[in-house]
Formats: sequence, structure tokens, C-alpha cells
Amino acid sequence: MSTISGRLAELGIVLPDVVPPVASYVPARRHGDLVYTSGQLPMVAGALPATGKVGDGHGLVPAADAKVLARQSALNALAAAAAVAGGVDRISGVLKVTGFVASVPEFTGQPGVINGASEVLGEIFGDAHARSAVGVPVLPLDSPVEVEVVFVVG
Repeated sequence: MSTISGRLAELGIVLPDVVPPVASYVPARRHGDLVYTSGQLPMVAGALPATGKVGDGHGLVPAADAKVLARQSALNALAAAAAVAGGVDRISGVLKVTGFVASVPEFTGQPGVINGASEVLGEIFGDAHARSAVGVPVLPLDSPVEVEVVFVVG
């Protein structure tokens, strides 16, 4: 059986450092055989690669770009979970993903955006998970997306 770290290497994925909290919380918390992550923004090297609302039109974050940001948020969540689980190879799967998309009112493509998170987690763990994709008016730091994940340790 291959390891999760081996699978990451096969996919060419290097986990980022754990993103420091921007307020009063911890990035992840373990309870029994579950790790709950706090909402993870798509931070890269300490900064958001994009800000604003998702939608079609001038000055908005295109859905395709937001999908890439959701992928990054999921990798940030995995890094946070690995830190409290004793390493990435201790994580055996994904139970639930909750994705938030800061979008204009007429945008209805939130599920497609959050597919960025679901697809990368599926590639890594090879399993399906429960999921919600919710449109919201604004997210912290004006991030276009935020992702929470519940991982299984075992």
C-alpha cells in the first residue's frame, strides 16, 4: 500500500507550510480519529493570490481562477491537519469538505469552484467525501474562497 506522502510525490504536490492564523483560533484541531480544520484561505507564501468576488465580468475573479484558489485552500487544510495528526501519512481520508465562495448574487457556480478542493483531495486520497458549497457575500481578507475539511486519522 502506498503512503500519502508517496502519493503527493507522484502527483508532484509539495504541501505548503501551515498558514498562521489571522485571528484567535488554531489552524486545526484533532478529536479522536478526526481532524477538523479551521477555514483555510488560499494563502501562498503568506499572501492571497487574488481578492474579491467570484463571477463573470470586469473586476471579478473568474470561476476558473477561483477553482485553483479552492485547490490551494484544500492543500493548506491538509498541511494544517498533518501538523496535528503526526504527519501526512497518518491521515487516511477525507470525511467532509465545506467550501465558501464570495460571489456576486447572480453567480451560481459555487459547486464548480469548490471542485478545485474536492478534485485534489480525491486525487490524493482516492475516496469520495460529503461536501457543501455555499455562496457568501464576503470572506475574511476579501478572499474569494475559504475551505474547511474534516480528515480521518488512521
